[in-house]
Amino acid sequence: MRLDDLFVRYFGSDDLDSVSPDALQAGAERLRVEFGLETDRGRRFGMWALMQMLGVAPDLDVAFKDAADRDAARTLMELSERAEE
Repeated sequence: MRLDDLFVRYFGSDDLDSVSPDALQAGAERLRVEFGLETDRGRRFGMWALMQMLGVAPDLDVAFKDAADRDAARTLMELSERAEE
């Protein structure tokens, strides 16, 4: 799963800066719906990571049943916070 592919799939462009606010909101909603239907753990994690970057990710206890997935998500969040500093 490539990030650029997810951008194009949900937002119609690989450059999110060029996406209108309405298209961004609509794409985020499609992403949330498909995330809820996805059964592959790896794809779910990739989709959650994109939602996290966009600020629309569900809480970890809602998003992931498996503790290892929640731990991986926490690690990603911590790494992202460090990168911003």
